[in-house]
This record gives sequence, C-alpha cells and structure tokens, in this order.
Amino acid sequence: MNLSNNEMNEMYLDVLKELGNIGTGNAVSALAMMIGRKINMKVPVVKMVNLQEVPEILGGAEIPVVGILLNVEGDIEGFIMFVMSQSSAHLLVNMLLGTTLNGYSEFTDIEKSALMEIGNILAGAYLTALSTLTGFKMIQSVPQLAEDMAGAILSFPAIQFGETGDTALYIETEIFEESNRIVADFFLIPTIESYQKMLKALGVA
Repeated sequence: MNLSNNEMNEMYLDVLKELGNIGTGNAVSALAMMIGRKINMKVPVVKMVNLQEVPEILGGAEIPVVGILLNVEGDIEGFIMFVMSQSSAHLLVNMLLGTTLNGYSEFTDIEKSALMEIGNILAGAYLTALSTLTGFKMIQSVPQLAEDMAGAILSFPAIQFGETGDTALYIETEIFEESNRIVADFFLIPTIESYQKMLKALGVA
C-alpha cells in the first residue's frame, strides 16, 4: 500500500492521539494515587512539532519555565522533557506535598526532589503507553531539573539531536484538582532512527 506523506502523517497522528490519551490517563491516575485525591483531565492536545517551534509553543524563548529532562534508552532512544510554567510547577508541588501556595519563591531541595519524582512517574506513564502500542522496551534515566528560560532549557536536546533529528512528539496535558489548573507540556524527542522505528511499529511506514 503506497501512502502519501499527508496520509502517513494523518494515520500516525491518529495513533499518537491514542498514545496521548492512554499516557495522560496513566499519568493522571498515578498523580491521583500520589496525592490521594481525584484529579480531572482535559483531552490532551497531541501533535508532531519541529524543535524550533517549541519555544513559541511554551509562550516564547524568554518565558521562565521549569523543565524535567530524562534520557530514554532501549528500543527507542532520545529524550523526554516535561516543561511547566513556574506557577504550574509550584501548584503541582503543593498538591503533592499538601502545602499551601505562598508566592513563587525559589524551590526548596524537598520541592525539587518532589518535582523530579513527579517527572519520573509521568515519564514512566507515557513510556508504558508507548510500549503498549509498539511492543518496544524502553528505560528512562534519573530525571534532571532545570529552571531557566524556555529557549535555554531546550538547548541541550536541540544540540544533541540538531544534526540527526529535529522532530518531537508534543502532548499538552491539562489537569484540574478543585480550583487548581495545571498545564504540563510533554515532549518525546527521538533520534531519527528511533522515529522511523516508531513509524514502522505503529504500522505507518
């Protein structure tokens, strides 16, 4: 069966939307278990984007954000990034620790550890969804935390994959807990070889 690039992209996006729904559902369930309360989610926005587009997606290269970066190895290689605004990151930490939001001061060591643990759990939720759809085995590294401008946080994976791959799977996750609204942007940045393997495993290539 010969498919045009547009047809391939549409088929791929349909599968990725399913990945986004499953992964976000897994992530929300894991967070709800961590905080011991019900969390609601909005249907995630899922699309493939060029790395150069990411700063604008986040609101601009100069916007201060919190990023959680994990390396992915195994059948699929690349990076996972969770990027949140400072306000969303503080709300998420307060939900987890059961504390009251008191401004947006610098994160304490405990809060940084909590954010990295959240990133670790969320990454596992999305990788589990991807593994279910593809059969691939993947291992995630210990998360790294960065607080910087959106453009600066994205520089490391951009440098790593600038010559070999510049496409990212983007999933915008929006969750609600009582009056709190948190938006977290998930990016899976595979190598070109891994991207082609994903296409083939998902029945598109």
